[in-house]
Amino acid sequence: MSVEVNDAPTDTAVASRHGLDLHGLSPARPVHWNLSPARLYEEALRRGEGRLVHMGGFATVTAPTTGRSPNDKYTVREPSTESDIHWGKVNVEVTPEQFDGLRAEVVEHLNSHELFVRDARAGLHPEAGLDVRVVTTNAWHNLFAYNMFLRPSAEELEEHRPRFTVLHCPELQVDPEAHGIRSHTFVVVNFQRGEVLIGGTRYAGEIKKSIFSVLNHLLPGHGILPMHCSANVGDDGDVALFFGLSGTGKTTLSADPERGLIGDDEHGWADDGIFNFEGGCYAKVIDLSPEGEPEIHQATQKFGTILENVILNDADRSIAFDDGSITQNTRASYP
Repeated sequence: MSVEVNDAPTDTAVASRHGLDLHGLSPARPVHWNLSPARLYEEALRRGEGRLVHMGGFATVTAPTTGRSPNDKYTVREPSTESDIHWGKVNVEVTPEQFDGLRAEVVEHLNSHELFVRDARAGLHPEAGLDVRVVTTNAWHNLFAYNMFLRPSAEELEEHRPRFTVLHCPELQVDPEAHGIRSHTFVVVNFQRGEVLIGGTRYAGEIKKSIFSVLNHLLPGHGILPMHCSANVGDDGDVALFFGLSGTGKTTLSADPERGLIGDDEHGWADDGIFNFEGGCYAKVIDLSPEGEPEIHQATQKFGTILENVILNDADRSIAFDDGSITQNTRASYP
């Protein structure tokens, strides 16, 4: 179906009837809604966002930012969060006025760029899942959101109304002094507005981790424990959880050919069981080999997989997994 959004040209698979005006956006350039991976490949290659990889993956470089920026994360301090968050060096506060100032620049930036919209869901639990929307200026970041979040049906997409929206401007450079923040990179969560602002970083992990932070705050109120862990299940229904910081082997341990994968990074523990927050995996792939991690290696050889900051062999565009010259934090995102 084709839907007009604020008079801007639209290219869409299925678009929600709740358009970008819901977020105060009036884009002057084309808007692409919920495109398929193949269409996103075409757009990303057309726009020079990355390169095609041997066996079908898509490689892109996020440098100079090749990992998450923990010192550039902020939460708006307002009545709904005042007493629920332990404010300090980890949970850094900004005022509603600071948020509004950053948001004005984000909206201006988005309105002047071609946009890619992804409607999705975080959390497989039927009663505690979160409807999300990602609005970004890059096709490959939209593909990342497709890979990493749960993918609604066409019927669900038509009625999709996000509870949380990520306004994603990876190329936007703001003046940190003008906004009272540490650097030009920012990830700001506003629970009252149901929005996340991301700017100044192309590292895609910020998209998924920002929604994970939102779920960490919301789900305990539903009696659900959010967990940073991977999980798999045996034939008899026995579940194993693997806890650890990023890059410590959670994905590797959960990718067991003898057990079913629940997920590799973010889960909830409810009264009725363990459930995945995500619809894909985000594996660290430095020194990856088919012998050591066969299932993850196989996933990197498929169409739809995003390879972040890997080095490609010039001759055949195969991946040099042992080359960490851009970063040791090379990543693969796949559904």
